[in-house]
Amino acid sequence: MLRLYLLISLTCLVRSDTDETCPSFTRLSFHSAVVGTGLHVRLMLYTKRNQTCAQIINSTAFGNLNVTKKTTFIIHGFRPTGSPPVWMEDLVEALLSAEHMNVVVVDWNRGATTVIYTHAASKTKQVATILKEFIDQMLAEGASLDNIYMIGVSLGAHISGFVGEMYDGQLGRITGLDPAGPLFNGRPPQDRLDPSDAQFVDVIHSDTDALGYREPLGNIDFYPNGGLDQPGCPQTIFGGMKYFKCDHQRSVYLYLASLREDCEITAYPCDSYRDYRNAKCASCGTPQEQSCPVLGYYADNWKDYLRQKDPPMTKAFFDTDEKEPFCMYHYFVDIISWNKNIRRGSITIELRDRNGNTTESKIDHEPAIFQKYHQVSLLARFNQDLDKVATISLVFSTGSVIGPKYKLRILRIRLRSLVHPERPQLCRYDLVLMENVQTVFQPILCPKLQM
Repeated sequence: MLRLYLLISLTCLVRSDTDETCPSFTRLSFHSAVVGTGLHVRLMLYTKRNQTCAQIINSTAFGNLNVTKKTTFIIHGFRPTGSPPVWMEDLVEALLSAEHMNVVVVDWNRGATTVIYTHAASKTKQVATILKEFIDQMLAEGASLDNIYMIGVSLGAHISGFVGEMYDGQLGRITGLDPAGPLFNGRPPQDRLDPSDAQFVDVIHSDTDALGYREPLGNIDFYPNGGLDQPGCPQTIFGGMKYFKCDHQRSVYLYLASLREDCEITAYPCDSYRDYRNAKCASCGTPQEQSCPVLGYYADNWKDYLRQKDPPMTKAFFDTDEKEPFCMYHYFVDIISWNKNIRRGSITIELRDRNGNTTESKIDHEPAIFQKYHQVSLLARFNQDLDKVATISLVFSTGSVIGPKYKLRILRIRLRSLVHPERPQLCRYDLVLMENVQTVFQPILCPKLQM
């Protein structure tokens, strides 16, 4: 009798997922990762009605899900320690602030939690099959594939692709946040995310030399800082666990930054990061043609333009700051020199506004070749956007440690904003830069004829 009483008591203490007052993302231990976990998928719904308290939903219980509205699925990736993704709550909150929608967190931590990556990767198509079964029921209740949006992180990006392929690419949109590279690099389209998996596929590549996928996978592929080492992330193993995951996770935080009102990250279509850095692609035509694409949530504003391309794919590059909200502000620095002899070197530029705020850019380009009466356009990137520039300072350097010091004679220098092309362009004439010596001057408005 005592045993029966204890059994009933224990049963009362154990509550199912659906009985939880506010269900939370599955939290597992490192021990679970070592022994491995069998696949179990939970769908957690958030809406305007329950922004902070999830509802567990399934094919027969939709909860507050309104099938007539947009439904965004968030799908995480490999979880080697069993802990919940640290960014999940922020992403849910930001999406619900951006639009009145359903947000469904796909919790497959039981399955993704393992120290053996291949075991987690092998379950991705199973997760996709489960999601298709749920979406089938949504469609039966009146939902539209046009309103289905999937945000997949790492392995989750490929899961999104598998779901999209099951619907012949008719899903509204897929965003891949640094899709997993190991076991997927070089695989055929049916075994990974690819541009045909949805009506619009955008991808952020932030760790192409380690955990992320190297090649383009979407209609538009964004490569922050070239897709390699991200500013602010540890460069050596002494950075601990952050060294292994910081670059990979940066794609998520960049996407989150795109949902903030104070930061719109502009990217520049280009064939390579090198060409972008050398100012060969830092424009997107006239305003009448097409503005430059923006990263993240609002990237689909570019989808109509991409449909006109054959194939409808492009790569876009940009640089970021090392901390949130990561925005950098791009300017062209146009220099016409009048030295008799060719000068090769780099320029450092600093801007100061009337309130004393300063922002500096070491224009990270290959050594520019300054020739008499030829214009050189350099791309400068600043981490502050100074509306009213009061002074500009320049430093010219050839990079030579020994040898003579050179002069760069400037006939005209012009500063023009790429992010705000409507702003007046600033000019200065007849300057002489002594090598490695800072020259400070007040700019004047460029004549309108040159604007």
